[in-house]
Amino acid sequence: MKIGVIGFGAASIGFLSEVIDENHEIHILERSKDIFSSSISGIRSDGKIFVSDTMGGDMEIPLSIQKSVVDFYLEKLHSEDKLNVKTGTSFDRKSSFFDLFYEKGFEPVNSRFWHIGTDKLGSVLTRIFDEFSKRKNVHFHFGSRVDEIDIEKERIVLRGEGFEAEFDYVVVAVGRSGHSLIKKVAGRYPEIVASSNTVDIGIRFELPDHVVEEINNEMYEFKVRLKTKTGYTVRTFCNNPSGKVVLENYDDFVTVNGHSNSGGSSESTNFAILCTTRFTEPFRDPIGYGSYISRLSNILAGGRKVILQTYEDFIQTKRTKRLGRVKPTLPESDFILGDINLVLPRRISVSITEFIEKLSEVIPGVSYPDNLMYAVEVKFYSNKINNGRYKNLKFIGDCSGHTRSITYATGHGRLLGSSLKQELALKRCP
Repeated sequence: MKIGVIGFGAASIGFLSEVIDENHEIHILERSKDIFSSSISGIRSDGKIFVSDTMGGDMEIPLSIQKSVVDFYLEKLHSEDKLNVKTGTSFDRKSSFFDLFYEKGFEPVNSRFWHIGTDKLGSVLTRIFDEFSKRKNVHFHFGSRVDEIDIEKERIVLRGEGFEAEFDYVVVAVGRSGHSLIKKVAGRYPEIVASSNTVDIGIRFELPDHVVEEINNEMYEFKVRLKTKTGYTVRTFCNNPSGKVVLENYDDFVTVNGHSNSGGSSESTNFAILCTTRFTEPFRDPIGYGSYISRLSNILAGGRKVILQTYEDFIQTKRTKRLGRVKPTLPESDFILGDINLVLPRRISVSITEFIEKLSEVIPGVSYPDNLMYAVEVKFYSNKINNGRYKNLKFIGDCSGHTRSITYATGHGRLLGSSLKQELALKRCP
């Protein structure tokens, strides 16, 4: 069987680890120019992996598979680097923070965490690539951006600039950054979309380490959800103690994200505060909605930049003109001081404000006036794909709309690879 895999990230790594020994002819098409510049994969940034049955996506990934995924990545570290992996448990029932958050209306999310660190992820990804590329049946094609997917009777045709290729079986694993390809395919083949009504929009929040030192020391990554008065659910995501804020680059806009090295890289903690926005008929383009808000923030920032505002100025709805005690970890060339209220819809702004004020009741100092807000952060995993529609075209990982993490994306790939092996084994039986 000739298999095409679009994208070399967490999901495709999971898939390949299951099928690589089956002697299929496998071609991986990655738009980056080489493995060292590959940015499509979430495992390039921070490297937080976990085991949890309450977060990471809306599909069921058995805990045993999640743990095997964690072990897989940890095994790729050098011996000395394994000693620097930070671990923690988010909201163990014995935690004193559990009751504090619960009393204020939050839903504490339980999970076990391992943090590899951005500085170690390049070698992890390179080591995985080296192991895969040594196989004679595996072929990597860097600089190969897929722009079109044509579904024929028995074959799938992939087209990009300067190439066209046919495959018996195609796996799409382009992550969040591949939202434009997913949107194009869904527009041409709408029957693959199971649902399309949700997008997460919010900000990246930055504050001094000492404010959240106690909770960072206990669990490293704290995850909570809050049902706000607007009806929207707001949550924390991707907490980075002693980390830095960075840009996340897409084809036609930039958003904001965060990461942390294994030994820390600043004296500030950053995390996302995301508002889950659900739409009703007739609207069916949440990716377009999130993209529009992202582009609007860039327009107001004067280019491929984001907007930075102090919390005090945000709640007073006035433009930030000067900063206080908290210094931004994002380079000055990547932001302008401005007013995020000009970008976020009021219902989202109100929800985020309520979340921060409630959070400060549990962790005093979260609502300090000079804490920083960067806009916008958007998570594009809103189109949920029906993988049962076509037998030889599958979508895995965050681009499928069913996962939201390295662990779940890799696990999703493993489940698909295992399913394909079983299917082919049954066909070979007399």
